[in-house]
Amino acid sequence: MTVVVVGSGHNALVAACYLARAGHRVEVLERDDVLGGAVSTVERFPGHLVDRGSSAHIMVRHTGIIEELELARFGLRYIDCDPWGFTPGGPDGDPPIVFHRDLDRTCASIAEACGARDAAAYRRFVNAWGPRTTRVMRAFGGSPTPGRLLRSFWGLDARAGGSALSREFLQSGDALLDSYFDNERLKASLAWFGAQSGPPMSEPGTAPMVGFAALMHTLPPGRAVGGSGALSAALVARLRADGGTVSAGDAVTALERTGDAWRVHTASGRNLHAGTVIAGTHVLTTLDLLRDGGYNAGVLDDWQRRIRVGPGIGMVVRLATRSLPRYPGSSIDESANGLQFLVSDRRQLRRAHGAALAGDLPPRPVVLAMSFSALDASIAPLGEHQLSLWAQWHPYQLADGTDWAEHADHEADRIIAEVDFYAPGFADSVLRRHVQTPVDLEREMGLRGGNVMHIEMSLDQMMLWRPLPELSGQRVPNAPGLYLTGASTHPGGGVSGASGRSAAQLVLRDQRRKRFPLPRKR
Repeated sequence: MTVVVVGSGHNALVAACYLARAGHRVEVLERDDVLGGAVSTVERFPGHLVDRGSSAHIMVRHTGIIEELELARFGLRYIDCDPWGFTPGGPDGDPPIVFHRDLDRTCASIAEACGARDAAAYRRFVNAWGPRTTRVMRAFGGSPTPGRLLRSFWGLDARAGGSALSREFLQSGDALLDSYFDNERLKASLAWFGAQSGPPMSEPGTAPMVGFAALMHTLPPGRAVGGSGALSAALVARLRADGGTVSAGDAVTALERTGDAWRVHTASGRNLHAGTVIAGTHVLTTLDLLRDGGYNAGVLDDWQRRIRVGPGIGMVVRLATRSLPRYPGSSIDESANGLQFLVSDRRQLRRAHGAALAGDLPPRPVVLAMSFSALDASIAPLGEHQLSLWAQWHPYQLADGTDWAEHADHEADRIIAEVDFYAPGFADSVLRRHVQTPVDLEREMGLRGGNVMHIEMSLDQMMLWRPLPELSGQRVPNAPGLYLTGASTHPGGGVSGASGRSAAQLVLRDQRRKRFPLPRKR
């Protein structure tokens, strides 16, 4: 019987690929005409291949999935973002901070920009949090069972003692930064890197999000040649090579349990019968599909009330430009290859987050700039460049009751002005732009509330509690044969594919148990 995968986000495609490789008949159903969900690329402007969602791929390159599925055979190629991070110089002529893959070169840049004391502290930070973040990635590699989490971290920093280590993992990112560094611009840079997961670094349990910076000196963020969607395209090619099929433009409308199988209803009128269904949609969308299929409404109401999407994370401005930003005192080679942290003080981050919680626009947008046409000339026409400007935090629902359409252009102006503040003259280079507000992110890619992480990446919705304790095993109670994947599940948002691989492993394990049941005890 067919395995039906609902949605074509990268986690769903990863799950589909592993199952097709194992010999299962797999069909992926996607409501959109574009495959890949938030890991997709389209031609927004003439000659420009523009990402719809993610741009830099950080975690997936650390999981082994690319190698296991041999995606290089299907056209996937990455270019290292090196330097992987850049913070412009200060207004008083302070040098920029350049985060190279090479630790020594990074420390030399920090010494020049922030002083020898902070350079030495950064080396200690990387040496301590590099192994810790490697263990976090190991924990991300499978379902978040207590045993697996214990095995992932067993023996780490044994001399420090379990209590001391637990405290460091559970502290806020800001507390971690304050314990290592003096320079505020360095702290703001690393806080902004950590905040790409969603929560502000003032929240408990965000220290590991800052700690991920240490892992960038092992393998930096990667830029997929041809755009972020090249990953999804390679997964689709791999799936089809193993006999799997993908149906675009046909939304699933209900998931109904009938006897010992599932009936998958689609908008086109198809009724597919499947022994196994993997839902890669937003968890709230999946619960809606179950509701329409007759699942217990009271249980669904309880789950949907308790899952917290949050106020929204941000918005994106995609640009076609004549040139790259030119930051005073910096070369293009230093600034253009990676993540450009346009922030100098954590107070700007805190004000933006506080405003979003109140339903207001940030007093001053906080911007992460990415200019990957500097690395990959194939995404822009000759003589032009392309930038993605990601800004946090922007509320999905505005407190004054106005519609986002009334604010989109003005807010995009403010975001571009932030780049121009650090790189004077940049605004004059803009040729065309495409604005994605939180409402646009929801409308185009099904990202509820405009949250690219699906639901908040807060401590109470991670690991054993993502999205809820009852659903954290990637199964739905009283729904045998239904599995969950995607950013709503462990390990959360970002491009990792780990949830998809875990879902496929669960399916294969459960089917082995059915085929070879353990003998009953007498």
